[in-house]
Amino acid sequence: MLALAAGLLTIVSAGPSFAQDYPAHAVRIIVPFGAGGPADVAARLIGNALQESLGQPFVIENRTGAGGVIGTVEAAKSPADGYTLLMMSNTQTANESLLTAEQRKYELMRDLAPIAPVNSSDLVIVVSPSVPARTLPEFIALAKAQPGKLNYASSGQGTPYHMAGELFKAMAGIDLVHVPYRNSGEARSGVIGGQVQMMIDAVPAMAPNIGENQVRALATTGKLRSAVLPNVPTANEAGVPGYEATIWLGLMAPAGTPRPIIDKLNAAVGAFVKRPEIVKLWTEQGALPMSMTPGEFDKFLRGDIEKWADVVKRFDKS
Repeated sequence: MLALAAGLLTIVSAGPSFAQDYPAHAVRIIVPFGAGGPADVAARLIGNALQESLGQPFVIENRTGAGGVIGTVEAAKSPADGYTLLMMSNTQTANESLLTAEQRKYELMRDLAPIAPVNSSDLVIVVSPSVPARTLPEFIALAKAQPGKLNYASSGQGTPYHMAGELFKAMAGIDLVHVPYRNSGEARSGVIGGQVQMMIDAVPAMAPNIGENQVRALATTGKLRSAVLPNVPTANEAGVPGYEATIWLGLMAPAGTPRPIIDKLNAAVGAFVKRPEIVKLWTEQGALPMSMTPGEFDKFLRGDIEKWADVVKRFDKS
């Protein structure tokens, strides 16, 4: 017992040194989604900023598959030393209800520790140019006339785009077939190429395709119109009252990561998202910075898990 007490005293007394010495070598940020999507882009921006401020490389590692499960499991099973981080989204909070513990192979709030949120953005409902509907009501009418004949793309089961699609189906009273792709880029190519009729995607990611007339925007999913797409009505305005969906991003670490390291990373991310040039960049793209303490982010995550559990209970019949 004396040895145990001495060991604990050593760990406690060494607490500040964790933050002082960290990081001593490269850190990897696992992105459980495909390259080019909102999480990947944000992770690369943050990785560069953390490298500048903390003096070591932050290397992005895309580990895609199974709706974000593969990369999340990899992060959850990594050593809790601060050298593996996870860029996550509301995919992970939705998966707590969509997938069984056996399918997930992890529990979010047990196996991972919150560090900080990053940003949030509205989504946009788009259709392939080959679809005759030019407005959201016209698309809803088209879908009602052909139940089960039209489809929509997402970057995988449980992603915010999938959940937004299911919520849209339920609230609009239509029957669309979900076509999950391996990542957002492939799903985007599917709707641009006309292999699928519709997709709900993040405004920052899809806005360039809208601008080049590769897809047709029908509605955005926020409470207010997007500053990036001011001429596109919200779904609420366009005939689906109360419909709202967003994507947000955040950083987590394996459970047990020393708190001084968590706090140091939280402070660095918080400083990054408040940089005027980052606020300007994200605002122009349709994203809003988010800033919370680890404790506040923990509460936010638990609330989001409850929210999606209610959505799944109400709308997911499979």
